[in-house]
Amino acid sequence: MLRLSELKLPLDHSPEAIEAVILKRLRIPPSQLIYHRLVKRSIDARRHERIQLIYSADVKVRGEAALLKRHAGNQKIRKAPDTRYYPVAQAPTDFPQVETQRPVVVGAGPCGYFAALLLAQMGFKPLLLERGQSIKKRTLETFAFWRGQRPFNPDSNAQFGEGGAGTFSDGKLYSQVSDPEHYGRKVFEELVASGANPEILTVHRPHIGTYKLATVVRGMRARIEELGGEIRFETRVDELLLRRDLDHSRSGKPLQVVGLKLADGSTISSRHVLFALGHSARDSFAMLERVGVKLEAKLFSVGLRIEHPQPLIDRARWGPMVGHPQLGHAEYKLVHHARNGRSVYSFCMCPGGVVVGATSQADCVVTNGMSQHTRNERNANSALVVNLEHQDLCSYERWPGDPLAGVALQRELERRAFQLGGGGYCAPAQRQEDFLAGRPTTCLGEVTPSYLPGIKLADLNQMLPAPLIEALREALPAFARRLPGYEHPDAVLTGVETRTSSPVRIPRDNSFESLNTTGLIPAGEGAGYAGGILSAGIDGIRAAEALAKQLVVVHSPA
Repeated sequence: MLRLSELKLPLDHSPEAIEAVILKRLRIPPSQLIYHRLVKRSIDARRHERIQLIYSADVKVRGEAALLKRHAGNQKIRKAPDTRYYPVAQAPTDFPQVETQRPVVVGAGPCGYFAALLLAQMGFKPLLLERGQSIKKRTLETFAFWRGQRPFNPDSNAQFGEGGAGTFSDGKLYSQVSDPEHYGRKVFEELVASGANPEILTVHRPHIGTYKLATVVRGMRARIEELGGEIRFETRVDELLLRRDLDHSRSGKPLQVVGLKLADGSTISSRHVLFALGHSARDSFAMLERVGVKLEAKLFSVGLRIEHPQPLIDRARWGPMVGHPQLGHAEYKLVHHARNGRSVYSFCMCPGGVVVGATSQADCVVTNGMSQHTRNERNANSALVVNLEHQDLCSYERWPGDPLAGVALQRELERRAFQLGGGGYCAPAQRQEDFLAGRPTTCLGEVTPSYLPGIKLADLNQMLPAPLIEALREALPAFARRLPGYEHPDAVLTGVETRTSSPVRIPRDNSFESLNTTGLIPAGEGAGYAGGILSAGIDGIRAAEALAKQLVVVHSPA
């Protein structure tokens, strides 16, 4: 099989044109081509008057070896990689022999679900614990909270519950992580097998959308259970039970996992626990610190959400081709390096989406964006965030190197947003023109904010630290020079965006195990090793493989 890349065709090409461009690239007659399969499609919009579709395809031909020799040195024609997944272990038929061998996964976000699925596929019958509700109950309660029909639930909300924080998002499936083992392909294939649209296997920047994500999550749950796994919702882990290893010369680690204590007071015995915490599991971070698991502070970014009319972004990106059925609604990605040394960048851009309340703590306001699969809401929204530096955390440290300083900073900003929003979980909002001028907004203009539960006009300059405000004010005009119309005076800024990534890292060794705790495998966003659905899924697969190797060694006769 050959992999052909950068096959360029116009937007209005016919279906037959793909085969024609393959034959032209290889310089072969139709009789030599057996079949082809598209593996990637992207859009080149650098020239508005000539927007092109760019394809990669896997091609089966007669005389493959001769063709490879003929095109030696052409990086756009090479042998197709083997992207099939090969399990690293298989559980014995009598697994588990004792209760403590059964692996426990904590957290039913993308990392936890992929870890549990892989363990189940290898025969290890995992137990998955999730503090929040199942997807149907969680969705009903979260939407009711946004509409003011139900009180805030700290254990099941936009951050906690089946599917994790990504459930209420655009469902983006792209990442910049290195993936030489093609685990990303495994993630895509499992999502499709669980109900996702097969188009995610080929489009360059795939997304699923909030409502379709719910279907996919239920599909993954069913597959785990069919393979012998067990999933328990509304089951919060309050304590990791550890035994101090007095003679740890063999493991080199002073602590050993022996089980978990749940919120209802019951305990679960296990010597193999995979912690797939989300980036908002603040009480779990505090618990891990209390019992002695090594933690580190991790830098992250904070900022605001910005909303523009979606047609404005479409025109800026697509020019005269706006509205073409092959294009859909446009996205953008912007970065600016400010004079004060901070970097400002767009994050979690949601075409045709809405801004939603994403707090996981009472009396705090957090913004996030989400889109349905159709992306047909009136506004485009994106976070505009600024990187934090170590000096930003100093005043929040209990002692030098405090691993929870970032959590304290997040909480402070979110409480400020709650107060500026007037309480009731409304978010403070401001017109872009007023933000840049440093004056409060007294009335909205052309852009209607979409934030639920609602907004209150305010001065966002009071909410963020001065260096971040300075960088944002410099970045917005710079973004407008790159994306015409971005300077729209009525574009709405809403705050505060704090949950871009985990403020904590749970360091692990090369075997994916905690540096000082045998049997604890920290993984995913909350552990500081992922950022988004795809990278969290990949990390879940890698963590499950590491745990499976431990289980096979432990289970094998001495």
